[in-house]
Amino acid sequence: MGVKDGCKEAGQLDVLVMSDIHGNITALDAVLHKAESKYEIGVCILLGDVIDYGMHPNEVIAVLQQMKYPVICNIWGNHECAVINKEYASFSTERGRECALYTESILGRQAWKYIREKMQGRGEFEFVYEKKKCLAVHGSAEDVYWKSIQVQAEMSGIYEKYDYVFSGHSHIPHFFEKYYETDDIRNRNKKKVIFINPGSVGQPRNLNPMAQFAVVDLCTEKVIFDKAVYDIAYEQRAMSGRIDEFYSERLKRGI
Repeated sequence: MGVKDGCKEAGQLDVLVMSDIHGNITALDAVLHKAESKYEIGVCILLGDVIDYGMHPNEVIAVLQQMKYPVICNIWGNHECAVINKEYASFSTERGRECALYTESILGRQAWKYIREKMQGRGEFEFVYEKKKCLAVHGSAEDVYWKSIQVQAEMSGIYEKYDYVFSGHSHIPHFFEKYYETDDIRNRNKKKVIFINPGSVGQPRNLNPMAQFAVVDLCTEKVIFDKAVYDIAYEQRAMSGRIDEFYSERLKRGI
């Protein structure tokens, strides 16, 4: 494979970006099957909320531990932070607190170990890949766990040092470019930052119930948002009688 200026050849879409799997093993399996059969995946970025809401956090973590390519970023989401630290006050509803407590009760020993030792134990992480400086944050730089980056919001100057900002939490995919003023006459005093949210694998909220993910080539800036069909009814049956019915109903509507 050719290399130019530290980057792979144009057209090699190699970074699989996933967020908010939320214990949904059927959705995760569908995403991995589609991504691995359709794209040339080299590495993976995980943006948090692997657990909670769904009934299969242990199975999800078992699959993540066996992926065939490196996970170069694996941050906590607000649900990992809440369950590990037993901090449930920030959930906006009682049903949310009850669901997180249920998730805590069913996590197996290997799942606890994975969250504590294999995930990065915080809601943000800086890294360099293909000579691009990246920020991964579950929520936003202003609040890494509980506040999403919004497409129409004013972007804080805290992001301008990065080439890419990957985020999750909202369960709604986005892609936009922000141009910051800088002292760089070669680029007309502009610094570009690309913001990407892949949407949610296991609990989408963009009125589309399919499992959602992104594939990115950091060198060419090509971004593909993709979706995979999965067996929603299977996940709903697993939820029945265990947690509030709200979480089952929203799966089939993507809300």
